[in-house]
Amino acid sequence: MNKVKSKNKEIAFFERGSWYHRTKILNDDYTTSYGKKGGFLTKEDAEKSYSVNNEEYLKQLSIHHLNIDKEVFLSNYLVYWFENIFKEKNVENTYILGVAYAIYNLIIPFLRQDDSTRDIKLRLVNATYLDSILDEVSKATESAGNICREVLNLAMQDALADKYILYNPVRDTKQYNRKKPKITILNKSELKKLLQFAKYDNWYLEILLGVFCGLRKGEIIGLKFQDFDIERGIIRIRRQLVNDPILETNPDAIKVKVEGYVLTEKAPKKDSYRNLRVPKVIIQELIQRKSELESCKSRNKNFEDLDYVSFNRKTGKPHVPTSFNTYLYRVCPKANIPNISVHGLRHMFATILIERGVPLVKIAALLGHSSPNITFEIYCGIMDEREKILTFINDTFKSEIMEVNTYGRNVKAN
Repeated sequence: MNKVKSKNKEIAFFERGSWYHRTKILNDDYTTSYGKKGGFLTKEDAEKSYSVNNEEYLKQLSIHHLNIDKEVFLSNYLVYWFENIFKEKNVENTYILGVAYAIYNLIIPFLRQDDSTRDIKLRLVNATYLDSILDEVSKATESAGNICREVLNLAMQDALADKYILYNPVRDTKQYNRKKPKITILNKSELKKLLQFAKYDNWYLEILLGVFCGLRKGEIIGLKFQDFDIERGIIRIRRQLVNDPILETNPDAIKVKVEGYVLTEKAPKKDSYRNLRVPKVIIQELIQRKSELESCKSRNKNFEDLDYVSFNRKTGKPHVPTSFNTYLYRVCPKANIPNISVHGLRHMFATILIERGVPLVKIAALLGHSSPNITFEIYCGIMDEREKILTFINDTFKSEIMEVNTYGRNVKAN
């Protein structure tokens, strides 16, 4: 047997014609079983498998240690909850960053400031204690109080479910005002300018998908040609591409920072799987985009066809989601119009539907909202707007936009 020392540890070895690595498994009685796993063609494959196995073992071990430590302090529980429970949920990366900031940059620094007397055992936490924390952290920013209260509520709900506490004290704490997002939309002349300037750019189809379909940024970037039924004029929302942050969380240093990002394909947000009819103008641009992809393949032997609709013309790889906003912020000043984000394009779509009298319950389904209440909370102000953006769209696309009338319902796939 030929053992190979790697990264200061003998984790991979060659035996009986293949590479192996040691394994550790935490049993139901919390004893550890040791073994080996083989069949790997290369040492590197064995080392990668070992890393996955060891990470899972350490994770289960940390959960066990916390489970037997009912005297855990609040700060330690928040770190455990974020790293082992919250990050495992299917949530947007921006939400993960927000929660990380609330825990590592606001709540924990307050608990560990000067001395540790502010940090108490989780089982002793009550509403009065939490109010003292929220009162202090709310001074950081306009939304800090609301955000930290929401984070604490999520953590305490899981603590209650896991029987660390007997009730969730957050529900008895003071509520903080939630800063409503400012909705920026373009009037009909500004929208016309944007489309005119973008007509011959690489992002024209993506803009149409935002304005006429109300797709999220990650949903647009994650679209593949296979998601379109050209004959029926249907688009299927089945995935999103997101920039998952690689977080360096160091409770001792009391801070969190982003080390980098990794482009990850994920399922859509909750209740966001949907099939939508699209105007003919989008189908026409899609056919043009497919032709462009084939042209890129023929010109560049290193071009990789991954079937993504929004792709880098040199490599074939999907665009990074943030690059869409980068383009919009560059083209808007050139068109002499207010800056609008991809999310702003989504607002434009909702505005069009609201002005045409489409019921909120149908708009919620089209936008992928889990409840019409979310739609109402976001767009109630728009309902008072009287500028008829759709007049411009009708004038511009005429027959193509007639299919917008079908937006009042989702479409069943074959």
